[in-house]
Amino acid sequence: MKNNHSNHLLLLTFATLLISTSGTLGKFIDLPTVAIIWWRSALGALFLYGFCRYKKLNLKIRSKSDLPSIILGGLLLGTHWVTYFYALKLSNVALGMLSMFTFPVITALLEPFFTKSKFNPIHILLALIVLLGIYILAPELNFKNTYLKGILFGLFSALCYALRNLILKRHVNNYNGSVLMMQQALIVSIVLLPIMFYLDTSNIKTQLPYVIILGLVTTAIGHALFISSLKHFSVSTASIIGSTQPIFGIIIAFIFLNEIPSPNTFIGGGLILATVIIESIKSRK
Repeated sequence: MKNNHSNHLLLLTFATLLISTSGTLGKFIDLPTVAIIWWRSALGALFLYGFCRYKKLNLKIRSKSDLPSIILGGLLLGTHWVTYFYALKLSNVALGMLSMFTFPVITALLEPFFTKSKFNPIHILLALIVLLGIYILAPELNFKNTYLKGILFGLFSALCYALRNLILKRHVNNYNGSVLMMQQALIVSIVLLPIMFYLDTSNIKTQLPYVIILGLVTTAIGHALFISSLKHFSVSTASIIGSTQPIFGIIIAFIFLNEIPSPNTFIGGGLILATVIIESIKSRK
């Protein structure tokens, strides 16, 4: 049992590392934000479709009653991706990732409304710690400041991601994680396709290698592994363990983009990540 738990934890950590590449790629790729997300979702869906066919997985939606929540989950995922990448473009990788990774506490606060789990008052304390961290991260309260806009986009992205994970939680035992992720990516690519006709993507040839990495490594492999982990962890626990992504993301951004976080980023980010440690310890009891 301990070995199985360790293996599941290792896979979740690996998924976390892969997904954390999204910050640097989102900032680096020189395409309109919606175009990046369309390529990400279309390529991700294609790669996952090939994998699912190779594994001979059932791609069909088993019940019509599952369709509305799967579609809604896809729409929320698309909104999460678009607003997250806007957050990265408007600020930097550290601020964009740290503000978006408030989603574990948002998830913990919302989970009792979606499952039979009881509300835990400590999540109010964790939410307050996160708010203090966001306050320290944010520059002056001026909505013309692009960094503040980036943080607000990140917070909205976090809400969308938390809702999407909670909605999909009831399906993870009936659908393979790769199948669910393929369905979601396909929905996003279909919804965003009409917008692509109005965007300038003339430099796609130079950006294609990075877009492929984003579609294959970050999206197809990373997110499929993360969804699969929901079979073995609660949404809150999986989300909070996954919140080590900013640490990986900031290190990757430092190596490839030479982005050095400010002291406020370390302090505010440290408070946000403190909620990871607190919840991780609490969830093991």
